Amino acid sequence: MAREKKGLGKGLGALIPTDQKEHERNYYSGTTGYQELPIGAITVNPFQPRDIFDEEALESLSASVREVGVLQPILVRRKSADSFELIAGERRWRAAKRAGLDRIPAMVRDIEDLTTLEHALVENLHRQDLGALEEAAAFQQLIDDFGLSQDAVAKRVGKSRPTIANALRLLQLPASVQNFLLSGSITAGHARALLGLASRQEQDQVAQRIVNESLTVRDVEKIVREGINVRSKPKKPKERSAAELEVEQILSEKLSTRVGVSIGSRKGKILIEFADTEDLSRILKIISDA
Repeated sequence: MAREKKGLGKGLGALIPTDQKEHERNYYSGTTGYQELPIGAITVNPFQPRDIFDEEALESLSASVREVGVLQPILVRRKSADSFELIAGERRWRAAKRAGLDRIPAMVRDIEDLTTLEHALVENLHRQDLGALEEAAAFQQLIDDFGLSQDAVAKRVGKSRPTIANALRLLQLPASVQNFLLSGSITAGHARALLGLASRQEQDQVAQRIVNESLTVRDVEKIVREGINVRSKPKKPKERSAAELEVEQILSEKLSTRVGVSIGSRKGKILIEFADTEDLSRILKIISDA
């Protein structure tokens, strides 16, 4: 005989039973903890770093919610006796609204603005689909709104300081290039390579070429490295030697940054990239300690 499926398909509320009268007391009295809240009582978190949601993925999640409910509670904080602000779980909340649910399982917490953003940021950073620009904007918001240093941001999100610095550099690109990155017309690798160009006009021109000519990241790096005229189509890159590629890999891993190596018949060249003076000091310390 088939075993009874206890709780499955009914959301987390089936696994955490709550007396209705107790639930109503919690809802109106300001109690924190697990509750099932009216969808309409929840507003979007103004500090939410994600502002683009894949329509197909959202529709798929909505269909799943119609069938089995919301199995993972969202995280909210109380704004008033009967209103709440979303901290994390906006995709689930949007999918539940689209599925026509009246209520959604939620964990209610009393959290200040900084912690609110950190909850939302950490949850989103653990998902692979958070865009490079969305991630950079979230880092910048921590710096601008809450006065954190790049080191402090790095510690909060579990990344290295150079990673934070390199992400923030994407915000320096022209709006046209940022739009290409948001739409997926160019990759984050393309965008980082474009930062090596001298002017925003050149960055825009090469970005257009990436889209029109399907340039690879290596093509763009060659344009930057060799100063090829950005208006002309680059010649076919010459074959890189195994020695060049091996040395580049060793130095890049050692210095935690991108390194270019060119070996000629009589002399060679090493190009080491750094994000800012702080990053340069870090690289110099690694080299001096070696």
